[in-house]
Formats: sequence, C-alpha cells, structure tokens
Amino acid sequence: MRPQNPTNRRSAKPAPIDTTYGHLPPQATEIEQVVLGALLIDTEAFGLVSETLHPETFYDPRHEKIFQAIQNLNMSERPADILTVSQELRKMGELEKAGGMPYLIELSSMVSSSANVEYHSRILAQKSMARQLITYASNIETKAFDETVDTDELIQEAEGALFELSQKNMKQDYTQIDPVVKKAYEILQKAAAQSGGLTGIPSGLDDLDAVTSGWQPSDLVIIAGRPAMGKTSYALSVAKNIAVDYRIPIAFFSLEMSNVQLVNRLISNVCEIPGNKILNGQLTDEEWARLDQNIRKMDGAPLYIDDTPGLSVFELRTKARRLVKEKGVKIIMIDYLQLMNANGMRFNSRQEEVSTISRSLKGLAKELDIPILALSQLNRSVESRGDGETKGIDSKRPQLSDLRESGAIEQDADMVQFVHRPEYYHIYEDNGQDLRGMAQIIIAKHRKGATKDVLLSFRGEFTRFANKNERAAGSITTGDAGGEIRESSLSSFAGDPFGSIEPPAPGLDDMPY
Repeated sequence: MRPQNPTNRRSAKPAPIDTTYGHLPPQATEIEQVVLGALLIDTEAFGLVSETLHPETFYDPRHEKIFQAIQNLNMSERPADILTVSQELRKMGELEKAGGMPYLIELSSMVSSSANVEYHSRILAQKSMARQLITYASNIETKAFDETVDTDELIQEAEGALFELSQKNMKQDYTQIDPVVKKAYEILQKAAAQSGGLTGIPSGLDDLDAVTSGWQPSDLVIIAGRPAMGKTSYALSVAKNIAVDYRIPIAFFSLEMSNVQLVNRLISNVCEIPGNKILNGQLTDEEWARLDQNIRKMDGAPLYIDDTPGLSVFELRTKARRLVKEKGVKIIMIDYLQLMNANGMRFNSRQEEVSTISRSLKGLAKELDIPILALSQLNRSVESRGDGETKGIDSKRPQLSDLRESGAIEQDADMVQFVHRPEYYHIYEDNGQDLRGMAQIIIAKHRKGATKDVLLSFRGEFTRFANKNERAAGSITTGDAGGEIRESSLSSFAGDPFGSIEPPAPGLDDMPY
C-alpha cells in the first residue's frame, strides 16, 4: 500500500467555523455609551430616564458602574458631570474598573446633545428585559431536565419568577386629565339613569347597595369575620343574587370547599330547603315540588366555580384573565385569602407573603377593571374581648386591627366589611333593635364613601343573607320546660346543616395559614 503523503495531510484545510451557531446576549453597548454621554453633558437628562434605566440595565460592567455613580449623585441632588462622576466612582472604589477619567472624557465627547436620550433608554430597557427573559427561560429549562424536580413545584416557581420579572419592569405612564374627566362623567350619567344610583354591580341587598352604590370596578373588597359568623354564606348569597337574579357573570374561587359542597349551599339558598335535607335527601313532597320549581332558576346562571386547593396568586391571575376574556366575568370572589399562596417567590415570613398576595389582588382588580371580593380570617382576639369587665354590644365587635396580617390587607383594600352576628354572643338587642335572626355588615373601611353598619336577615338553615324585611320568615316558636312559648331564631342554633356557624375551633391561630 502506498503511504499517505504527509504534505497532503498538512495542506488539508480546517472546516469553516459556523458563526451562526453561537448567540450573544441582546445588547446595544454603543447606545449605552451615547446615553451615558448625554447624562454627562446634560444634568437635566437623568430625570427623563430615571424610571426606565437602572444600573443592571447596562450590559457593559463599566457602564453599570458609571450609571450607578450618576444615580447616586442625582439622589443626593448633586450635578453629574465628568469631574463629579469621577469623584463618585473613586469614592465607590470603582474608578479604574469603570475605565478611569479617559473613558469618561471619551463618553462625553461622543454626543453633542441629549435630544434622543429617552428613545435610546427605551432600547436599552428592551435589551435588558430580553436578557432577563433568556436567563429565566434557561433556568426553567435546566430544572425541567432534572428528573428530581417536581414539575408542579417548577410550574409554581416559573409563575412566581415571571410575575416578579413583569412587576419589576412594569411602568405606568401618566394620563392627561381630559379622558379621565370624560370617563367620570359617563359613570355619573350611568348612575343617574339607574334607580337607586348604582354605579357598580348590585349585591341584591338594598341597604348595602345604598351605602356602596354596588361593587365598584377595580376595587379590592375584604370580607372578614370569625368562624360561626357566616362570611361564606354571605358571599354565596351575594354571588347567587349576582349570577341567578341579575345574570351577571361571576367567578367564585373556593379554596376550602369543593364545587359540589358550594352548589349544595346554593341549592339550599335558592330553593329554601334546609341544608341537612339537601345532604340526606329526606325531602317532603312539598319540598320536592319547591326544589323542582326553583332549581330551574339556576339553569344557565353565569357562575363559574374553581375549587383548586392551595391556589397560588399567579394561577389566579392566569385564570381570571381567561375568565374575563372568554366568559365576560364582571366580578371575582375568593374564599379565602389566607389559603392562597405565592409559591415561586421567597419570603422571610408569612406576613410578607400575605402582603404580596393582597397587593397582587389589588393590582389584578385594577388591571381587569373589575371588583375582587376576598374573604379573610380574623384573629382570635375578638373572642377574648368582653370576657372581663367590658361587656355589651361593642365588646365582640370586630375591628380593623383584628384582621390577620392586618397591616398589608387593610392598606391594600378599598373596602373592608365585617360579618358580625351579635346573637351568637348572646347579645339580642342594641338600642331597642331586636337582633335575633339578624346580622350586621360592618363597613369599617370605605375609600369611596361612608363607613356604616348595615343590618341584614340571616337564615342559617338556608345559608342565606337577605334584606332585613325578610326576617319574619326566619323565626319559629318553641316551648321550654316551663310551658312558656318563646320565639327562637333558627339561626341561633349551635351550628347550621352545612357547618357554617359552628363555634370557633380551639387553636385556630396555630394553623399554618
């Protein structure tokens, strides 16, 4: 065999390098230089870009340090030019790493004006966002290949990280007043055309609507109460009025009860059949007839129930957007806030997490321009009040400070309502007003109107809150051991058929939520 010519082997050309395979991160270093040059020659330019640009927006590490120095000077109300920026960099110990004085002079000589600094800053912000998205996607992809990672947890983490990214880069621009005045005037005209002056979604409870003018768009409403007060029954009564009576689309997120349990309560409410009979099916002929007649009212009702347990605020946002877009949902209810989570984000305490959840709910209400009603727990402090010397109607009355994680929730809420039944605490009268079979809706915070107490009828056997003039139908007479006939509200029993008015469970504050 003829030996291979070594010369031929040496003369073989290497394969050409495919330069299209590699990717550089999105960047615009020349525009970074132009922007920094504009900031060095015009002390007013920083105000035009301060909301758009941050040190981490810049791809070149030198530019990041220079912008940080310019930002520091502006925050301390000192002018930013070549000399002051170099001094600030020296103070930071970063002058040499930022290129020194020669590089600052080079930057300032690259531009003659700051006329286009806003346009250029938006380009840099877009490049920075693209890099963040690439990092986000890369991290998720890497973990998705790891078989030891739980995919459900990874989805939660992905939602949390993407939400945090969007919030960090969200910028709300200002609006000139004219279109806002026009919108306010249109709402006023709409209210004038409505009987009772309703501008929002009616609750179906006349005295309540008289105070609130209905559930208002973009509002976060907190409905709170201790166990046994019937806050879920109150929310369901309102949901029934909205969906069944007014045919307004509503979404109900139930984190505690299944959709069947929820619908059983609605059937009891609509058909006026005690809850225990709905559960055991032992209906009289008259009740079967009433069921067949009234259950038809629920046909086609635009009520959409989601009973996902442990719902995260990020899942809620995704589902809410879809429900509003596809089903035309006008109002959202959540039962209840403390059972939600913000998985995918890190917190030092549960209070921080609840703060993020309540702030996100308020942001979602504004984004979708619909009211969001979220049920919330109260601390056990209300139970201990009035056990000593201070007793009476006000001793068990809930206060804003009784809200769990009250600081965050109270701050974010446009309205806070407490569901309170004095009768449960054996308080049967207030200033001559008979409270048996009644409930108070205490409007403790109201950004758009007055704070006031609204008295409603409570029918525990039907899990129904109604206008107070329906009260008479909710009472029965029973005989005691002495033969005396006395009136006793059905709602004053220790518990209703669905368990909505059971006494508070011991150690509730020790539960993880």
